[in-house]
Amino acid sequence: MSAHNNVEAEHLNPPFKVEITPQQTEINQKQTWSKLLLLVAFATTLGAAVPTGYCIGVINAPATLMKSWCNETVHEKYGSWMSPGGLDVLWSSVVSVFLIGGAIGSLGGAGLANKFGRKACLFICAVLFIIGAVLFFFCRAAKSVEMLLLGRLIVGLASGLVTATQPMYLAELAPPAQRGTLGVFCGVGVTGGVVVGQVFSLADIFGTAERWHYALSAYVLLIIVCYLPSLLFPESPKFLYVIKSNREAAKRELMRLRGPDAIKLVDQEIAIMQAEVNDDMQSSSFGDVLRDKRFLLPLIIVCCFQGGQQLSGINAIFYYSVSIFTKAGFSEQNAQWANLGAGCLNLCISLLGPLLMATCKRRTLMMLSSSICSIFLFSIAFVLYYIESVSWFAWACIVCIMGYIFFYQFGLGPIPYFIGSELFEVAPRPVAMSMGSLASWACNFIIGMAFPSLQSAWGAFVFLPFSITCVLLCLLTKFYLPETLGRDPSEVAPLVAKGFRSKIK
Repeated sequence: MSAHNNVEAEHLNPPFKVEITPQQTEINQKQTWSKLLLLVAFATTLGAAVPTGYCIGVINAPATLMKSWCNETVHEKYGSWMSPGGLDVLWSSVVSVFLIGGAIGSLGGAGLANKFGRKACLFICAVLFIIGAVLFFFCRAAKSVEMLLLGRLIVGLASGLVTATQPMYLAELAPPAQRGTLGVFCGVGVTGGVVVGQVFSLADIFGTAERWHYALSAYVLLIIVCYLPSLLFPESPKFLYVIKSNREAAKRELMRLRGPDAIKLVDQEIAIMQAEVNDDMQSSSFGDVLRDKRFLLPLIIVCCFQGGQQLSGINAIFYYSVSIFTKAGFSEQNAQWANLGAGCLNLCISLLGPLLMATCKRRTLMMLSSSICSIFLFSIAFVLYYIESVSWFAWACIVCIMGYIFFYQFGLGPIPYFIGSELFEVAPRPVAMSMGSLASWACNFIIGMAFPSLQSAWGAFVFLPFSITCVLLCLLTKFYLPETLGRDPSEVAPLVAKGFRSKIK
């Protein structure tokens, strides 16, 4: 065997592996949540993930009022009214610049997380969110559309950074048995933020011509409150140990997180981190990770899961649901309230995520969720096509929508957010999370740009590609995703190191 092949063989079969004994597994399972871990989990979720979802959900209800303000502002500033087409382009820019910012923020997440630390990245997110809120609050008084656009770009940057770093940060703080449970907090926060944004933008609250700027900036109060105890937040022990080689600081943070009575668990986690340090083939830069054959399959899984989450139809469902509720006999206002109810159902089911991730296998949940969602999406397309012909099909469509939302949160909703932290070890993990987040924001952008046109061209059949996406995700899970529940990433990584020739266990 040539020298090149020897290197490649070592590349595909890392020489150092930590065996997890039954005694260590029992220690993991007995580990309880410390007060510090609970504080960090809820503070970062409410102060980072919720504002991300808020900025997504708040923009829809006051859209007509804001478009009128944009037209009036442009007229006052430049002396001419915008054409309907020009106004639509401007408004599309206001909406889509947030998604562009999210994609850019995702790409920057890897470098920032490895250079400044996971905790510092969340502080950067908070600063960006606050700057965006200030721009939103004063843009109406300043009569500046430019401030509105800049604010949307900045909160997009913050949101992309949040989705790339917060799940990774919480997963690295959590004991091994609770990584999946903490991993879903980001998804729950984003889902909850969308609902809160929808509520605050209602006409009965801030969704009026005089108060819409309050709706856009109200999330800043949540950030201020949640980051008040930020000096107590620990840095990721794995970042300190593996990336910064600061063993003492890593052990000190672990003792803070696990408590003085968890010495055995701390020693076990230190041993696992040492295994990653001993693996001298670890890669951390974008170029190294993308060129490394060991990371090809897990990168594809992470990107397909996060991109597929957006292409599975959840945003299209909420885009289309108001018109479906109207066809079922609801008034326009009641249809909007029903749409909010669907969002609340989405949030309520997402709250089951931590329990599901702590007790159920990832492969089972993902295959169940994607296969059933595929059936519901096909049913929605079929029922919508004949909705004018059969009187009760409108109600059948509502049942299909609610069923889709229910099963979406079993796997498609929560798992893509944290699966990268369970497939990748510490050094390449930021790149993987950034690439997955980039795929999510890019596919979200594609849906936002293409769905209205495809809906006009295809009608009800626009939901068939979403159904096919769910089928493909189910197949990808069945054949290539290893079970990660109860396993450390150092144990999972070798299972997918041989690419599509890997044998999944």
